[in-house]
Amino acid sequence: MYDLQEPFRWLADVAVMEAFDSRVLDLPNFYFTGDDYMYRFEPDAKHRFIQVLRGQFNSGVSYKGCVLKWDTVIEQKATELGRFLVGRSREIEFTEPSPILMRFDALDIRKRILTLTQEHAAKLGIEKSTLHYLRKHALGERSFRLNRKVKEKIANL
Repeated sequence: MYDLQEPFRWLADVAVMEAFDSRVLDLPNFYFTGDDYMYRFEPDAKHRFIQVLRGQFNSGVSYKGCVLKWDTVIEQKATELGRFLVGRSREIEFTEPSPILMRFDALDIRKRILTLTQEHAAKLGIEKSTLHYLRKHALGERSFRLNRKVKEKIANL
């Protein structure tokens, strides 16, 4: 039996970890029905999680000399599997592209942002207005994203 779900299950797993790490989801967002022994999402939490999951599937990956979204890669792999199953291809490759997983420790990043002085930020090439909004988001409880360049600069603190 061929199962195309397993090679890409990690995308959902990473989205779950990111949702809890960034506090998009927390335990109070779930409730136990009791009659079927299943936990359910609160509707608001479900919507927030779907945004995180969508972001994971829409993130880019380098594959065959291009940067593609993971959902596009999965579509291409489904086509490759189909070609393999009907005999149009003799081999199939699921090890490429391989994911590059980077830990994003939200609490650590928030702490780094809040201790960053204006002078140090300027030396790192972070504008005054950018630092203002970074601090504003770091003080809040909601999840926030950093663009790649700013994330790299703050990660090196």
